Amino acid sequence: MKDIFDRIKESTGGPIGQYREIAEGYYSFPKLEGEIGPHMRFNGEDVLCWSLNNYLGLANHPAIRKIDAEASARWGLAYPMGSRMLTGNTALHEQLEKELAEFEHKEAAFEFNFGYQGIVSTIDSLVSRHDVIVFDAEAHACLLDGKRLHTGKSFSYKHNDIVSCEQKLKVATQIAEEQGGGVLLITEGVYGMTGALGILDQICALKKKYKFRILIDDAHGFGVMGPTGRGTSEHFGVMDEVDIYIGAYAKSMAIIGGFVASEKPIIDFLKYNMRSQIYAKSLPMPIVEGCLKRLEIIRSAEGDELRKKLWTVTRRLQNGFREMGFDIGPAEACVTPVQVFGGEHQAMNMALELRSKYHIFCSVVIYPVIPKGMVIFRIIPTAAHSIEDVDYTLNAFREIKENLAKGAYDYPTPDLATLLRKS
Repeated sequence: MKDIFDRIKESTGGPIGQYREIAEGYYSFPKLEGEIGPHMRFNGEDVLCWSLNNYLGLANHPAIRKIDAEASARWGLAYPMGSRMLTGNTALHEQLEKELAEFEHKEAAFEFNFGYQGIVSTIDSLVSRHDVIVFDAEAHACLLDGKRLHTGKSFSYKHNDIVSCEQKLKVATQIAEEQGGGVLLITEGVYGMTGALGILDQICALKKKYKFRILIDDAHGFGVMGPTGRGTSEHFGVMDEVDIYIGAYAKSMAIIGGFVASEKPIIDFLKYNMRSQIYAKSLPMPIVEGCLKRLEIIRSAEGDELRKKLWTVTRRLQNGFREMGFDIGPAEACVTPVQVFGGEHQAMNMALELRSKYHIFCSVVIYPVIPKGMVIFRIIPTAAHSIEDVDYTLNAFREIKENLAKGAYDYPTPDLATLLRKS
C-alpha cells in the first residue's frame, strides 16, 4: 500500500501544477496590489492591467464603495449566520432574488453564496439517473463538474456546432424516452476564454423539433450583453426560451456570489435540494445589500452609459488587434484572446517583456488549458479603461509580434528569484 502523501509528493503537480516551480508568484498566483482598476501594482511596479473581470468598473465605483462600507459598518460580516434554510435568511436576501427574477423575466430566483458551487449543485439537483445531459464540449469547468455528479448518460457536442448539437439531442431524446427521463441541454452565454457567444438562438430553435430544457451559464453575459444588460439571452432575443438562467456576481457586479432564475416550482425545488447552499453559510448582509445597489446601477441610465463605454473600449481594442493581423478568434463578447504560436518558454518570455518593459499585465494561457503550441494573452477590457490605455497596449503588442517573428523570445526563461526581486 502506498501513502497518499508520498504519491502526491512524487507527482509532477498535475497538468497545470507541473509549472509551479518556474511560474508561481509571477506567471501563476501573481500578486496584483492597489486599488482595483486599469492601473495597479505588480512586483513593485505600476502596470496597466487587463486581467480583471470588472466589466462595468463597479469595483471602485464611488456609490459602490460607499454602500459596501456603510453596509459593513451596519451589519458586520457575520450576519446572518448559518445556511439560508436554517438561520441565514433575511428580507434583503429575498428582495434581491425578487429583483433579479424580474430583471431576467423569470418567475423566481435563488442566490448562491459562490457561483461555481451553485452551478454544480443546480445541475446535480435538476437531473436524475433517468435524465440525459447534452453539453457543449468547451463548457466551463463548473458545468463539467456538475455533469460529473450525474449518474445517468451525457453527451457532448462540438463547440458551437448546431449540427453536432442536434445529432446529440436526437440520441439523448431517444434514450430519455426509453428510460422515462428528460433532457437537459447545458451551454454558456459567453465563453470566458475565447469571447465567443453560445449559439443560443440556434439551440432554442431546436425546441420546435425536440423536447428538452435549456440551462445557460451566463457569468460573462449578465449585466453586459443585451440592450439593457439582461444577458446573452436578451442579446439573442430568446429570454423566454431559456428555461434556467444562471448569472454570476463576480463579473459585472465585481463581487462574490451568483443566482439561478427559472419558473417558481423549479426554484422552490432547488432551494430545498442544492447541497452547496443547504450545507453552507448564507451570503453576508453587506454583500447582499451591495448587490442590490449594483443591480440598481446596472438597470439605470448610468448602467447604459457604462455598457456603452465598455463596448467602445472593446471594439477599439479588438479592431486594432485584427488590423495588425492578430488572431483573436470570434471574440464576440468583451473577452479578447490574443493568439500567438510558440512554446511555453517563449510565452513566458513574451509575458515577461510585456510586464517588465511595457508595464502591461495580462494573463498568459498555455497548454493544457488550450492546445499545445498555442499561447493566448487573455485581455479583458472594462468601462474603466481609456482609449489611451487601448492605443498604448496595441502599440506594445505590435512590437511584441515583430520580436516574436525575429525569434527574440527563444532565450531561456529567467529564474523566479530574478523575476521576483524587489525593484
